[in-house]
Amino acid sequence: MRNSKNNIKKPAGRKKGLAPAEGPNVDSIRHSISHIVALATMEKFPKAKLGIGPTIENGFYYDFGLKEITDENLKSIEGRSRELLKQGLKFKKEIVTPAEAKKIFKDQPFKLELIDELKKQKKTISIYKTYDKSPKDPLFIDLCAGPHVKSTSEIDPEAFKLTSIAGAYWKGDEKNPMLQRIYGLAFASKKALNDYLVVQAEAEKRDHRKLGAELELFMISDEVGQGLPLFLPKGSRLRHEIMTFALNTYLKNGYEMVTTPHIGSQKLWDRSGHTGFYKDSMYAPFGIEGENYLLKPMNCPLHIQLYKSKPRSYRDLPIRWTEMGTVYRYERSGTLHGLTRVRGFTQDDAHIFCTPEQIEDEVKKALKLTIYILGTFGFRDLEMNLSVRDPKKKGDFIGGDKDWAMAEKALRLAMEEMRFKDFAYDVGGAAFYGPKIDIKVSDAIGRKWQLSTIQFDFNEPARFDMAYTDDKGKEKRPLMVHRALLGSLERFMGVYIEHVAGAFPVWIAPVQAAIIPISEKFNRYAKDLEEKLMAEDIRTELYSSAETLGRRIRAAEMQKIPYILIVGEAEMKSNTVSVRKRGEGDLGAKPVDAFLQNLKQEIKNRK
Repeated sequence: MRNSKNNIKKPAGRKKGLAPAEGPNVDSIRHSISHIVALATMEKFPKAKLGIGPTIENGFYYDFGLKEITDENLKSIEGRSRELLKQGLKFKKEIVTPAEAKKIFKDQPFKLELIDELKKQKKTISIYKTYDKSPKDPLFIDLCAGPHVKSTSEIDPEAFKLTSIAGAYWKGDEKNPMLQRIYGLAFASKKALNDYLVVQAEAEKRDHRKLGAELELFMISDEVGQGLPLFLPKGSRLRHEIMTFALNTYLKNGYEMVTTPHIGSQKLWDRSGHTGFYKDSMYAPFGIEGENYLLKPMNCPLHIQLYKSKPRSYRDLPIRWTEMGTVYRYERSGTLHGLTRVRGFTQDDAHIFCTPEQIEDEVKKALKLTIYILGTFGFRDLEMNLSVRDPKKKGDFIGGDKDWAMAEKALRLAMEEMRFKDFAYDVGGAAFYGPKIDIKVSDAIGRKWQLSTIQFDFNEPARFDMAYTDDKGKEKRPLMVHRALLGSLERFMGVYIEHVAGAFPVWIAPVQAAIIPISEKFNRYAKDLEEKLMAEDIRTELYSSAETLGRRIRAAEMQKIPYILIVGEAEMKSNTVSVRKRGEGDLGAKPVDAFLQNLKQEIKNRK
């Protein structure tokens, strides 16, 4: 679909684990700076115990078994690290035996634990020495697989920055000791770092948690619980408009709406397999009249019950059922983040039940619908990923070779026939129960977000013994596809708020027009105007407080309301409004009916 409406990203042939786009040496640079930071830290705190220091997206971190690091220390460590980088220190890799490694790290308990694990797994143990003149007299030694640069002279000392200190449990386990983690950014050049920092500064302005409070959209209450957002009136309206648009679009495209409860008997989740393979993400069961129930983490087993409510024929297929279904999943408190990572959320969920002959066409329809939905919200820079089974690890996936080949081919052909020929393969990235298409969107500042998924499922149709009768009277198992185009309303809202920086298009804005009378004398005219707009389904807010006109205008602007309508003597006499449009400024006086007609057309067009 290469046209002016959509810019589909096609990172040709990209597979899991390739180096980041900053350059071929950026991973080596980050690894190397991580060791230099550890060296600088150990100079300042010689008794510190070393944890691990891996590279991460855009940088690295290093964990230390001490509690003394402060923000001031961080500045000092960064400065010393920069001095060390300028000295042209060298790195040398050596392979050592477990006994040799234990001797080297005899005073480092965390390293000793890692050495025992490597020995048990029969893995090669390597160390990296950081030295000035001779590798026999190193300044620093770390247990590490690399890669590293040969010398710090290859690193721009101005291309890194230490950003923060955080607590982190050893190996991420709350039962283990708490360590101090130093986070750092690192790039191949100072320009790349500065470019990233500019984007980060813009990201901070767009942070949906900050805007959510400022625009009175949502809140998180400790008394209610972490990861359980509460939506204020404006946020609820935004959520409702997103949900209504998506749901109505689905219904116009052959889907039927179903509704299922928030809980289900443990018998259901035992049969679906969730209490086995998904147990860690589910809340504990609770008893009702001697039977255990669980909050549902997914809608699919309940949709299957609806399918099985009566015998099905090939003539009934395809069946497309959609539900705005609220589900609950346990996420660790450290991973929760505003609306984008929560414990209770509503999916724009759908399940397609069809025959093998119908599957390719159904996938194409789902893809087209996804592009239309995302495009309407202004997401036109998309990246397609096809996650498939690793043929070398078939035992990690359920289903036969024939089923996997058919499903992967259907997904691939659907994308190719829609001219997404250079989508990225993620070999081994499929769920254990089937291959999938993941769609990422790029927001206004270039960040990628995973939103939409089209997912095959070989697990549940078999577990629930689903069936239909074909044209020869033979019983067969239907294919099942999970499909969530927004992902979840909460996550989508978080991403969307940041994409538009809280300045919502008029068609979906919680408040579409603010009416501001110049003084109390014109409150009646303003009130009549409010009633007229609301009668036409325009979401309106009246600013008639005792505050000065300037403050009220500023308040409406801070709420990022698309239109501000100012009324006074002249407007009342001529039945007009003085219009200010967000981003364009003063548009002058407009007849009320003409303004209303233009506004309704703009809303209808979803501009």
